Amino acid sequence: MALKKDFINDIITVTSKAAISCHEFIGKNDKINADKAATDSMRNEINKLKINGEVVIGEGELDEAPMLFIGEKLGVGGNLDIDIAVDPLEGTNFVAKNLPGGLSVIAVAEKGNLFNAPETYMDKIAVSNKVPIEATDLDFPLEKNIGNIAESLNKSVNDITVCLLDRPRHKEIINKLKQMNVKMRLISDGDISGALMVTDKKYNVDIFLGVGGGPEGVLAASAIDAYGCKFQGRFIFDNDKDILRAKQMGIKDLKKKYNLNEIIKGDSIFCATGITSGDLVKGVQMRDDKLITETLVTHKNSNMCKIVIREDTIKT
Repeated sequence: MALKKDFINDIITVTSKAAISCHEFIGKNDKINADKAATDSMRNEINKLKINGEVVIGEGELDEAPMLFIGEKLGVGGNLDIDIAVDPLEGTNFVAKNLPGGLSVIAVAEKGNLFNAPETYMDKIAVSNKVPIEATDLDFPLEKNIGNIAESLNKSVNDITVCLLDRPRHKEIINKLKQMNVKMRLISDGDISGALMVTDKKYNVDIFLGVGGGPEGVLAASAIDAYGCKFQGRFIFDNDKDILRAKQMGIKDLKKKYNLNEIIKGDSIFCATGITSGDLVKGVQMRDDKLITETLVTHKNSNMCKIVIREDTIKT
């Protein structure tokens, strides 16, 4: 069963209001209260919807997060049973320091169709839909993935652009890419945005790879699914707490490689509203008595992938 298109406007409202709620914290070096404002707003808006919602990806466990924790039930009830994945403030540092790329993000799917991801790291790749699915794989050597992408796009290897987080854990990958003379786009944070760079040639990114947040991987996968791009991920469980949590969530094979259709099934809606302007969308803008937001929206069943601009009147 598909999610109705009129439900999309409800989801846009959720992320738009969350983005607006932390507008006042841009550049204030207060990421805790910025995140709280976005989280509180998102929870409040979702609770207005006529759904039976459950958070499968949230702000952590019940004892760690007072709002939007994994397993929290949301909505006023109705005939629609929904899985919800949220990142109320993707890029807390971006907002705190008034840097580009702060987003408020949500993905929704029907009950059981959105992977219940643990709060741990994930090794992942996302690849442009211009590249054949079989050309790349999480288990291929880096050189093979890059070479296959170059061949399929009829480019030389040094014209391929790789996006990844600029982290010490990626030192070996970065050194290999340097040796291959591959172009790199190193990002400081925001690996949802990083993964989505493969969705449109205007971003000039052929592959996103490396280790980042598992929940962020699932959120990105929802949008990537609508674009017909490739995504693969493998969770990293490197301590007893993570292993126990994974088993409690029903994950039996701790080394399993997940393809896109195992992470997100059926229809889905994804919304990412800009808080500070970045590559994907512009941030919250004030114009006269209006607050203007831009939201990247995808809806798989209607093949919708577009930017929605919304105006909200400033409350006095």
